[in-house]
Amino acid sequence: MRQATPVATVAGLVAGYALDALLGDPRRYHPVAGFGRAAGALERRTYRPDRLAGAAFTALAVGAPVLLGVAATVATRRRPVARAALVAAGTWTVLGGRTLRHEATVMGRALRAGDLPAARQRLGHLCGRDPSALDEPELARATVESLAENTSDAVVAPLLWGAVAGLPGLLGYRAANTLDAMVGHRSPRYARFGTPAARLDDLLNLVPARLTGLLTVAVAPTAHGDRQRAWRVWRRDRNDHPSPNAGQCEAAMAGALGVRLGGRNVYFGRSEVRPFLGDGPRPEARHLKRAARISGAVGLAALGLAAAYPLTLGRLVGAVGRRVTHRSVVGQRILGRRAVGGVGVGRRVVAAAGRESGR
Repeated sequence: MRQATPVATVAGLVAGYALDALLGDPRRYHPVAGFGRAAGALERRTYRPDRLAGAAFTALAVGAPVLLGVAATVATRRRPVARAALVAAGTWTVLGGRTLRHEATVMGRALRAGDLPAARQRLGHLCGRDPSALDEPELARATVESLAENTSDAVVAPLLWGAVAGLPGLLGYRAANTLDAMVGHRSPRYARFGTPAARLDDLLNLVPARLTGLLTVAVAPTAHGDRQRAWRVWRRDRNDHPSPNAGQCEAAMAGALGVRLGGRNVYFGRSEVRPFLGDGPRPEARHLKRAARISGAVGLAALGLAAAYPLTLGRLVGAVGRRVTHRSVVGQRILGRRAVGGVGVGRRVVAAAGRESGR
């Protein structure tokens, strides 16, 4: 029976994306929530206020899902249907596109109705800011910024890592991103312990965040946005954000919508002042529907790229890797034979010398 082909991975990614688009996150027994509880228990056992302990915690918490994914991949190497089913289940588990767009829609509905208490209560589903004193523009801004950043975190990045590394990539990325949300934020407790998790998440999102920005620019017209303006704002403002990745997504979204993001963010117990991204007015309720449409279009474009990679560039990378491995193995065999031959020659020389001395 032939080994599972990249087609199985592509089929799984597409099926998992479809499940997320149709059903959204599981309402009960969500695997990511279960992982969060397990990671929380591990943190309580390993916590110390230093980076070494944080690195050990991160390695264990991310390494376990990756090893699980590797084991499942090896077990299905000759079972394409089982491989596709596992990748589909993993993709559905780690994606959050439908839920993200739903939250933006609910927030827009509350703001249009003038129901600020309901909107403030809903903001906790999107980000960790203190909503108690936020007005409509600030609630809308928080929603647009969260939608832009999480389009990368919850859609583009999982698809990209799933395309590149299959099931281990899907599970490993979601584990790292979840840890960043748990311990990667700035606080007295996690100032040092959470640094390894935060840096790992930054590293894994370097490419996906920039791809999200570029895709946002490309699909801006789907929500009556100006592609040229989005490109200009993205190039000008993307590196002004304190995060190495969030600014890529937020600047592109600000340009696509023609609004200005950034400003003072108040969290529970601390506040931050961030540079402005984009030109124009502050966001309003009417912008949230357009932002959700852009997020959905970016997700579809990312799915197309993720589905194409295993069948094109992924095949090339795999072929090169196999050739390099084959050459390495052949080289080791040749060196081994030469070493054995050298030992044999040495023995013959010693024997001959012994015979000469005996004459």
